[in-house]
Amino acid sequence: MSRPTRPSRFWESLAVVVVKPLSRLLVRRDWRHGERVPRTGGVIIAANHLSWTDPVLLSHFLYNHGRWPVILAKSGLFRVPLLGRAVTGLLAIPVERGSSEAARSLRISSQRLQDGCAILFYPEGTCTRDPDLWPMVGKTGVARLALESGAPVIPVAHWGAQELLPYGEKKPRLFPRKTFHVSVGPPVDLSKYAGKSPHAEVLRDATADIMAAVTAQLAELRGEKAPETPYDPARR
Repeated sequence: MSRPTRPSRFWESLAVVVVKPLSRLLVRRDWRHGERVPRTGGVIIAANHLSWTDPVLLSHFLYNHGRWPVILAKSGLFRVPLLGRAVTGLLAIPVERGSSEAARSLRISSQRLQDGCAILFYPEGTCTRDPDLWPMVGKTGVARLALESGAPVIPVAHWGAQELLPYGEKKPRLFPRKTFHVSVGPPVDLSKYAGKSPHAEVLRDATADIMAAVTAQLAELRGEKAPETPYDPARR
């Protein structure tokens, strides 16, 4: 049977057997508004990025709410023996950073959205460099994908992964046990960009709207007021 939105039963079962018990072991869960994740149809999940553990922990959340997360992963992972075969089997999309081939990942993502997949997208492109770990200015790939595909964008914020494995560290901090907080927002309203040519200004504005929605969810999780202006590493 064709499974365009999910891996083969072998790869899905293997991932679930590994990821779910590991996630439960490593963190407690504080999951909010999971009912806002659409159960069917192509959808873009736009999330903040705090730690290398994000994809695993967030994938567990999405899976438990009815969606298989299709992740954009560094192309180098696909060339690692065994690991490359696994990420391919799990439907991950390779991203060639700093290359003319970078647009290829958006083309593949667009096709997957047409097939009905849920694409897990980190608009920042890397873990945040904001000193207080708020989302940075996003890259415009997520806006281009959303405007060209017409797929809804669901903002998702999470908090706690950075306590388990801070960015740049290789050894997780297992004790005391951490809590992984997730909050899902309503779809981002991008209707004002409908019919407009996706030129640079439109893409920047749409990206800013998406990142503002993600940041609002994170502010709710943290119980804090977010900065009025997001951190922009290009201006530092």
